[in-house]
Amino acid sequence: MPTEFSRSDDLRGARFTNVNLRGARFDGVDLSGAMIRGSDIAGGEIDSPWLIESRDPLWVNGVDVTPFVDAELDRRFPGRSQRRAGDPESLRAAWSVLQETWAATVSRAEAMPAGTVDIRIDDEWSFAETLRHLVLATDIWLGKAALGLEQPYHRFGLTNAGAGDEGFDMSVFAADPPTWAQVLETRADRVGMVTAYLGDVTAEQLAEPRQNPWAPQHQESVLSCLHTVLEEEWEHHRYAVRDLDKIASGVA
Repeated sequence: MPTEFSRSDDLRGARFTNVNLRGARFDGVDLSGAMIRGSDIAGGEIDSPWLIESRDPLWVNGVDVTPFVDAELDRRFPGRSQRRAGDPESLRAAWSVLQETWAATVSRAEAMPAGTVDIRIDDEWSFAETLRHLVLATDIWLGKAALGLEQPYHRFGLTNAGAGDEGFDMSVFAADPPTWAQVLETRADRVGMVTAYLGDVTAEQLAEPRQNPWAPQHQESVLSCLHTVLEEEWEHHRYAVRDLDKIASGVA
């Protein structure tokens, strides 16, 4: 069994010298300010959804690689660069492109061998679970934050198990996983909700203040709530495509 460190272990400021960390995995850890010197990191992988949004650079051999990563992701995923659209018309266009992209990816997943949508890679969400989480993301940032609904959550939404669930009444969520058809139906409903909202939203409404759903003492604009929805959509699309590629190549 590999050595495991959990939340109860405080390794802040730890120093690792001539240690073999080959194949080690870091999930949900705080590595901000970590320094790696004279170490072999060939074949290593960093996947952080907050990398681009952070105000701090990521230095590799003295080069801040953040803008290069952002530009490459925009190249790989046409439409991603529109995720920070700032006016109603641009937001509608950004959402339309995004959903065309998702439609093509769903079609790809459905054309693959039966059961593909339920395969998990590296213990992360399956394709179906990813769509369920996007249902929840819509419910949080549009339903709760922007619209102020008292109970915005669909029972098929999926939370981060073991991380942040304390912010939910878990009784509102289904105990058993839905069928693929139910996932698609629920997802279509939430996509329609965003589409309808963007169809009528005005520039004045975008500037209105809202409570941050995770930190009510802080305010967000309606626009920033919608930006979070777009960010969630693009990041999870990237994960979904990454895993479909692995499944298609036989890595799964």
